[in-house]
Amino acid sequence: MRGKKVPGSTTDQRLLDSRGSADWVHTDPWRVMRIQSEFVTGFGALAELGPAVSVFGSARTRPDDPTYELGTRLGAALVAAGYAVITGGGPGAMEAANRGALDAGGTSVGLGIELPFEAGLNEYVDLGVNFRYFFARKTMFVKYASGFIVLPGGFGTLDELFEAVTLVQTQKVTSFPIVLLGTGYWGGLLDWLRATARTVGTVNEADLALLTLTDDVEEAVAAIVAADGSARGGLRGVPRPEDPLP
Repeated sequence: MRGKKVPGSTTDQRLLDSRGSADWVHTDPWRVMRIQSEFVTGFGALAELGPAVSVFGSARTRPDDPTYELGTRLGAALVAAGYAVITGGGPGAMEAANRGALDAGGTSVGLGIELPFEAGLNEYVDLGVNFRYFFARKTMFVKYASGFIVLPGGFGTLDELFEAVTLVQTQKVTSFPIVLLGTGYWGGLLDWLRATARTVGTVNEADLALLTLTDDVEEAVAAIVAADGSARGGLRGVPRPEDPLP
């Protein structure tokens, strides 16, 4: 560059100059870097997690709700089967599953999301990652889990549920069990899928078979173990405390 094309400042000078507009941090090219950083952070935090199960459920579940107690039992049962527990890290049913896992001496993971009405991770998370972007967070739920167990929940839970079913249906993931825990809550949804969606041909019986419905925590965990094969009361190949040493 010569003449008028020579810039009046150097690249280093512009980098180190703290003055001027900060609008650039909200531009799309910079967002790409933020998205990349979320994937790097998530992969780094969870890479050595080991077998895990993602548990979904409503943030609005109160501690005196039977679903909360169900969630704590589920968290403990998953730990007993050799799994870490991954949730969205929020309150309600997510907190219950984290609490059950932590109290049982297991690894309790929370993948939080930036929301205007939810503040921070619940106190029972001992490994947490916060995300700005739902799609980056959802990738972690699937990548590091051996399956999903879904407690009663609202739109967010339904979103996570049907995204998981779609990934299995389209063979984007394999051997990925999805368990709905709570027949009274989820039964109507499955009835609609059978009576309406299957009748008009938008889903078929094989699609419906991707979902397991139960009220029993042990049955829910057994469905994960049966499909996974990597944990059964302890990691395969790793002796449990009660096992004799080789």
